[in-house]
Amino acid sequence: MSETKEVVIIGSGPAGLTAAIYTARASLNPVIIEGEPSSTSDQPGGQLMLTTEVENFPGFPEGIMGPELMQNMRAQAARFGTDIVTAKVSKVDFSERPFKIWVGRDEEPTYLAETVIVSTGAQSLMLDIPGESRLMGYGVSTCATCDGFFFRDQEIAVVGGGDSALEEANFLTKFASKVHLLVRRDELRASQIMQDRAMANPKIEIVWNTSPLEVHGEQTVSHLTVVDNITKEERELKVSGMFVAIGHKPNTALFEGQLDMKPNGYLVAEPGTTITNVPGVFASGDVQDDYYRQAITAAGSGCQAALDAERWLEAQQD
Repeated sequence: MSETKEVVIIGSGPAGLTAAIYTARASLNPVIIEGEPSSTSDQPGGQLMLTTEVENFPGFPEGIMGPELMQNMRAQAARFGTDIVTAKVSKVDFSERPFKIWVGRDEEPTYLAETVIVSTGAQSLMLDIPGESRLMGYGVSTCATCDGFFFRDQEIAVVGGGDSALEEANFLTKFASKVHLLVRRDELRASQIMQDRAMANPKIEIVWNTSPLEVHGEQTVSHLTVVDNITKEERELKVSGMFVAIGHKPNTALFEGQLDMKPNGYLVAEPGTTITNVPGVFASGDVQDDYYRQAITAAGSGCQAALDAERWLEAQQD
């Protein structure tokens, strides 16, 4: 059986790496299990590894590439002594302390932990159409707040019919000359107030019963092939960007039956904290944030989780 670690962090996006930096500086000798490069659900570095230029993270006035930002965070965590393990967690047992964590196909627990910080993040649901993944970060985006600025005075498309899609579309009209809102049905799923705002916005054109079939472009998006879901007629839609807003999926399957979750699958934390229903287990970043979903808020909650874990460990010694 492995020795018991004071802190094990699962996930290595902005939340997990920030938690590692703080716990390492507190001499808690954290282990961070960062995931595997081949995995879509626990990509080391999180969703920023799939982005290009990041301009809204404080401290980088000229912007920074997403992978570079995460590599810098990783190097900073390592500098303070974090043990970074490139592997995928296969099972956890939070029923008693020390908590048990399995990696890969290990039969016995790989790690025992006094505290665990869960930072496994969430992934944007994608369309899985040709050109989408190839042009991700080069005109295809899942975050209007992150990338809207790059589309000033351009025509773009937003895919989706829920609150998130309409919120993204309204936000993007601050920059784009026109937003084509592609809705696969003949009605919106969004709340009435969001529908009213979108329909009243002269820059938004709602394109009913329409779905994208392919994203075209060499270096950046040049146009889409879309289909009318009623007539099956295909046509080209000339836009320089496509924002996919069909929902997010938190990476929480590993914790089902052990940690409390919201109906949408996100982990539940006590308001204003990262404390879960299991004492000694903390949740930070997008795995418990279904509202903001920003790198900076994830990093902030990683700091919270580290402080929560440090104070909880201290309380156990009293």
